[in-house]
Amino acid sequence: MRTGNIGWFALDEKFMRRALELAGKAMGWTSPNPMVGAVIVKEGRIVGEGYHQRAGTPHAEVHALRRAGEQARGATLYVTLEPCSHYGRTPPCTEAVIRAGITRVVAAMTDPNPLVAGRGLAALREAGIQVEVGLLGHEAARLNEVFVKYITTGLPWVVMKAAMTMDGRIATRTGHSRWVTGEESRLHVHRLRHRYDAIMVGIGTVLADNPLLTTRLPEHEGKQPLRVILDSRLRLPVDARVVRDTSDAGTLVATTERHDPGKKAALEERGVEVAVIPGLGPRVDLPALMRLLGQRQITGILLEGGSEVNAAALAAGIVDKTLFFIAPKIVGGAGAPGPVGGKGVSTMEKAQRLKDVTVERFGPDLLVSGYLEKGEP
Repeated sequence: MRTGNIGWFALDEKFMRRALELAGKAMGWTSPNPMVGAVIVKEGRIVGEGYHQRAGTPHAEVHALRRAGEQARGATLYVTLEPCSHYGRTPPCTEAVIRAGITRVVAAMTDPNPLVAGRGLAALREAGIQVEVGLLGHEAARLNEVFVKYITTGLPWVVMKAAMTMDGRIATRTGHSRWVTGEESRLHVHRLRHRYDAIMVGIGTVLADNPLLTTRLPEHEGKQPLRVILDSRLRLPVDARVVRDTSDAGTLVATTERHDPGKKAALEERGVEVAVIPGLGPRVDLPALMRLLGQRQITGILLEGGSEVNAAALAAGIVDKTLFFIAPKIVGGAGAPGPVGGKGVSTMEKAQRLKDVTVERFGPDLLVSGYLEKGEP
């Protein structure tokens, strides 16, 4: 990272923040690829910029170079992720950068993809280009936290979302839960659904609420994530909305060997995919399911389960991040459920800890977000 003149450093940061802003425009559309933004600057002025818009389309650097044209010669390229150096769906960006005559590249972070992993930066240096890495690297890693985990482990990034009252209830003692939070919070949840590749719930949620589990946004159509339902005995009704829905959202039911073969056939006849996950216990083996979904290039999952599913996910160690919407309401009642059920821990020393906790506001509600200590990207 540049450590010289403070004025130059401030400009570098300004242009890198613009590159991060551009990258974020593609939120939800690039999976299984990362979000990347690029800005080309010459003599203190932006002459070209772009971002990776969808998987299989030109990368951010290519868009920026096309806009810059001949002005790219002798310019600086700010990019949120190391330019690729391998042939995938598109040619290597390093070759385009070198041909364009860029003389300096500032990258926020090295690409964690083993196919790249520093090779792109090395190719640029070998071509005589000045390369600096690490400016706003933490912000860049957070932006692509889903990609970072997926590309390094083959497993999806899992976000556990819960909506609860001020006294920690997700429903009343009768099970009534519509609605805990306000419209602004629910709209944000639809934006989260657009961001991730899959929504995962337990069969209890489906039986109680008969949800559609689709993305519904006023500003754009939104991506429809895969609907994953944990259903160890295949209790999913064939007339449930997730079965009858004709949108682009597919439905995958994860079950166990205890399932009813006749019910499996009936669901499959209606277009539902049923995955039998072998396991030792009566419930779906969540780590095994994560491996299966990772193989299908499901990079990120929004877990919208009830208290028992949340407890099982935490116990299985698959959760990376938590989102707790807190509504200014008090429900009370010893029988009213909280967001995490199960047996729980016996002492406070054994509680699962969160870090990098942030608080946002959506209308009257608060959103408290945090990362499990093992979830650093």
